[in-house]
Formats: sequence, structure tokens, C-alpha cells
Amino acid sequence: MRGVQELPHCPVTVEENDIKNGAAEVLKFIRPKWQKDQIHFKMFTDGITNKLVACSYKSGEDLTDGDDVVLVRVYGAKTDLLIDRQAETRNLKVMHNAGYAPRVYATFENGLAYEFVPGVTLNTESCHSPLVFPLVATMMAKMHRLECGEVPQEAMAWSKTKQFLQLAPDVFSDPAKQKIFEELKLPSKSDLSKEFANLEENLKQLNSPVVFCHNDLLLGNVVYNEKKNSVTFIDYEYAAYNHQAFDIGNHFNEFAGVSTVDYSLYPDEDFQRAWIRVYLSEYKEGADVSDDEVQKLLVLVNKFALASHFLWATWALVQAEHSTIDFNYLEYAKMRLNEYFKRKDQFLSME
Repeated sequence: MRGVQELPHCPVTVEENDIKNGAAEVLKFIRPKWQKDQIHFKMFTDGITNKLVACSYKSGEDLTDGDDVVLVRVYGAKTDLLIDRQAETRNLKVMHNAGYAPRVYATFENGLAYEFVPGVTLNTESCHSPLVFPLVATMMAKMHRLECGEVPQEAMAWSKTKQFLQLAPDVFSDPAKQKIFEELKLPSKSDLSKEFANLEENLKQLNSPVVFCHNDLLLGNVVYNEKKNSVTFIDYEYAAYNHQAFDIGNHFNEFAGVSTVDYSLYPDEDFQRAWIRVYLSEYKEGADVSDDEVQKLLVLVNKFALASHFLWATWALVQAEHSTIDFNYLEYAKMRLNEYFKRKDQFLSME
């Protein structure tokens, strides 16, 4: 970890209902020459964990390579229960030094200010593009070869899901949410805990390598720059040591989208083989990749995709209790669990 400098910290709390003025206060520390009346704010509305605003000086809605743009991310309510913010900041600095993440300018009391990455985020079509998916596979493989602190005793897939299960309410504090929970016929915490224990026991026997993973590579967290023929991963909130196959399986799950979820878009085995072959070529630093190696990892990836569904289903239950963001977390938990149980026997029986 040598060579990673401490970040400046701004003693500012940005209120969720007054983000623009709060962001302006943060900018006083990191862009002191910017005059408030000449700052343009662009709110991003598709986040389901945090709130995000792009701040540019003397430029409009269309943000380009030449603009000096600062992204101000305000943490969602109670997300410190879910996310180790010190680890997140450390991860961002390490990833930036390696050339894999945007630069972080500063922290503030309830968020981060960091560099804008020009480009477009992936969508359910572009993630299949033969121009794009090899860039993603290669970048993930490079990330998986990095060392970032000590390897914990337990991989993130297990420790974080157990944490979420513990934090999920037995009964929601909002009676309306409790009613929805019951109408959706979601499993109880006890039933979820038993199911997860069985899944963990099954998957741990597969010995998927533990590497440094992004763990949340949904399509909106991959920025594609066509001009530079490059991709950048953003939002390292959940980055941690985890099973290699989880990171890939999680990414494949996210081909379904978030705001509108369609699991028929989960990639077929031919696409998976092509993606995994590119990944292994980079991960093995150019060494030959056999068909057997591709098939072995493909099987692991699909099995660990089940763990991904479980993680984000339990995450959604916690968010449903605490988040102030307008998103139907309970319905999302139901969709993830439905897909988990639908795919469970098929994926666990793969050889």
C-alpha cells in the first residue's frame, strides 16, 4: 500500500434534499476558484444506493473529455451499515494508482468527490458487443491479478451475505412495507439463512480462486469510451477479495438490467465461452487457454451466479428497511430470489 497518499477531507455534510448546494460547499475545498453561479449541476437519477451529481464549470449538459467535471456522490441513508467506507476509499486509491479507476479528489462527511470518466455506461445491448465485451473481460482479469491489502479468512460472497442476513429486519418498521413483504411471499430470515448455509457449503467445495474483485459490475458501473477503445470500472463500494467465479457470474447476471429486469438476457454458453476465453488469456498473461479450462471456469461461473442472486436479494431487504431512494427494493429481492430458485438445480448440476 505504499505510495497511496491520504485524501483531503471536507467537513461538509450534503443533505439529500439539497444536493446542489451541498455539492457547491464541497467544491469550495477542491475547486476553490470555481464561482458558484457558473457551476452547472447535472443530477443522475438511476442510482439505487447513492445519489450522484456531476459538477462542471462553464459547460452544459453534454460532458466531454475536455471538461473539468467533478462527480459528487452522496451516500444513501444507512448505507454505512452495508459498506465499509474506509475500505472503499482505500480500494479506489489503489485501483486509480493501477490505472483501473477514476481519481478520488476528496471525501466529505457522507460521500466522495471524484473524477468524471467520459463515455457511456453499458446497456443490455452493448454488453454483448464484440467490440465491448473483450475490453470488460480483459479489465476484470487485470483487476483480479492485483494485490490490495491482506486476503481475509472469508471471501466476500459469504461474509457480506451473512452481514446482510443479520441486518435484514424480522418485521419491517413500515407496516406498508411489511404488507408488501407478505404479499410477495418472500422467505423468512430463518428460511433464507438455511438456504444460504446449504449454498455456501456446496460452493466452497469448488475451490474457486480468491482474488480481488469488483463484486458489483452491473452495466451502469462500466463506462465505455469508443474514441479511446477502453472501459473503466466505477463504484468500488463492494470491492473486496472474493471468488473469481463470483465476479464473472455476477456480471453475467447484470446483463438482465436493473430498472427493467429481464433474465432471459442472461448470456448463453457460447457467449460465456467467448468471454471467458478472453478473460483467461489475460488472467494467464498470454499463456495458452485450453477448452477444458474454459469449460471448467464456465461451470464455476454459473454456480457462483447463484451466490450473486442471494447476495443482492438480501441487500435489497436491508435497503427496503432503510433507503430513502424511490426504488421497489422488495420487488427486486423477489425477482432475484425467483431467478435463484429457477436456476438452482440447473446450475448446481452442471459438470
